[in-house]
Amino acid sequence: MAVTLQELCFAAHDPHALARFWDGLLGREIEDTGFRLCFVQSEEPKTRQNQMHFDLTSESLDHQRRTVAKALELGGRHLDIGQLPEEKHVVLADPEGNEFCVIEPGNDFLAECGFVGAVASDGSQEVGYFWSEALGWPLVWDQDQETAIRSPHGGPKITWGGPPFTPKTGPNRLRFVLNGPLAEVDRLVSLGATRVGLEEDGRVDMTDPDGNEFSVVVLG
Repeated sequence: MAVTLQELCFAAHDPHALARFWDGLLGREIEDTGFRLCFVQSEEPKTRQNQMHFDLTSESLDHQRRTVAKALELGGRHLDIGQLPEEKHVVLADPEGNEFCVIEPGNDFLAECGFVGAVASDGSQEVGYFWSEALGWPLVWDQDQETAIRSPHGGPKITWGGPPFTPKTGPNRLRFVLNGPLAEVDRLVSLGATRVGLEEDGRVDMTDPDGNEFSVVVLG
């Protein structure tokens, strides 16, 4: 049995408040992703742009405006990360500063991916190949060092934008949590992951080839 993507986990100063924001914004739409969101207590300050963020899709300009308005009502805010005036997506941050984008309608790349169109990631082509092999998800984009994978069952894409990369300083605030048998940990190491902790409470902490943290919850 291979590993499966179980959760996308947020480090949060106030996990309950952050969970309320994302539940209010995504509602039942998160069920279509095939993974859960989890929020864990952390006192670490946010010091840089996150390595991963959501790209939320829009069916129309009115839908895009309503999504933005709802996010602001729930405690989000507009964010300037250097986007150009002619760019039509809207960049926002949740109440703890975690970035996400509300994409304009008509985006062919995210067509049929659902409201949560992508988990967009800063990362190398190599790490895209790693996660494709790790999860058994096919590559759906591999061009100019940019890669994307998607579950055979549908849902959002996971994308990696290639160079240039944002320097990594300290642990990522978002990380994947997988589940699978212990033997899968050795397979992930053979693919390029690094084991950074002993199995503790049924969980093994690891990093991918780009040094991004993730965990495997051991089954059986």
